[in-house]
Amino acid sequence: MVTGSKELIREMNRRLVLETVINDGPLSRAAISKKLGLTKATISAIVQDLLDEQYIEEIGSDQTQYGRKPILLQFCRQNGYIITLDLGVECTVLMVCDLLGQNCRLHQYNCTLERDTAIDFLLQIIQNQIRLLPATPFGVVGIGIGIHGTVCRNEITFTPNYHLADLPIVDVLTDALDIPVWLENEANLSALAEKTFVENHKNLIHVSIHTGVGAGIILDHHLYTGFAGTAGEAGHMIVQPGGRSCPCGNHGCLEQYISEPAVLSRYQELSGRTTVSIDDLVWSYNQKEADALAVVDEFTTYLACGINNLWNLFSPECIILNSQLTAYLPQLLPEILQKLSARFRATCQLKLSTLQDTGVLLGAARVCISKYLGIEKLYFSGFQP
Repeated sequence: MVTGSKELIREMNRRLVLETVINDGPLSRAAISKKLGLTKATISAIVQDLLDEQYIEEIGSDQTQYGRKPILLQFCRQNGYIITLDLGVECTVLMVCDLLGQNCRLHQYNCTLERDTAIDFLLQIIQNQIRLLPATPFGVVGIGIGIHGTVCRNEITFTPNYHLADLPIVDVLTDALDIPVWLENEANLSALAEKTFVENHKNLIHVSIHTGVGAGIILDHHLYTGFAGTAGEAGHMIVQPGGRSCPCGNHGCLEQYISEPAVLSRYQELSGRTTVSIDDLVWSYNQKEADALAVVDEFTTYLACGINNLWNLFSPECIILNSQLTAYLPQLLPEILQKLSARFRATCQLKLSTLQDTGVLLGAARVCISKYLGIEKLYFSGFQP
């Protein structure tokens, strides 16, 4: 039984109604009342408030054989915007979307972020986009930014591949734009995106393999980041004691065996080529070149080791892989599964990401939507980007 002031209970019920319309709509007032166990009078009053505030709208009648046709309600996703950014090592991608992460428009800026100019650059490209947006009742309600590094309490604490740690990005952008700004690690955002837009599992892990290796961890429907935001640094679990040296100070870290730079360096070493790319490796693998086959076999072996460790630690229902190599070579999935135990295959799904790099942007949108609406549970089953 919920106790408290009438205002608190009403606000809680209001959020439940809005959450239900977003996740399960379009719905009638009667359907919401039945689903939430609240009286029709309570639902009617809350719905009227949400209609007046332009969060929901009536869209027509449901089909029924008897009596008056119930009016359906849906969330007004078109009444505001979210702006999200993925601050990559070699490029920055900006996305503008509506309040359900749909009607997405992407803009890519091929430049490396420099510490002295990064904030001014971000402010400029965001302001340029805002000026182009048609007017809506709510305007831009949030800005979400994916960081390839560690984030704690909405601050960048560590970025191994570019120098953005401790930059006052949130304070400067918030003051200049008067819009809330939220930062999060890119692997964590990808996990939130998969959870929200694709796989609504209670426990889920998203493994992001790019310049580094990170794991976004969803436990009991919530993102798990640990005490200092460093949970999920899967790239630094040791899989080969005394193995290859890692910039973190240890030896034999997973990142030194399955990250893109590590895999390409290994292929370059075995093949004797002066320069190699992912495209080169994929082409050679498909041609069954011995060196490429050996490199990919090593990749799947160590990746399976890392997956097995994550599974034993967290016991998720689903682990999702996101890397260029598995995207170009989806036939590697059965091979990776064969290198995992029968117990794993019986209790956990292993899948390739369908969102790939857009997951960072969509995950950032999900954070902004949740913060703006005050709703934690979001699952957009009818998602269309």
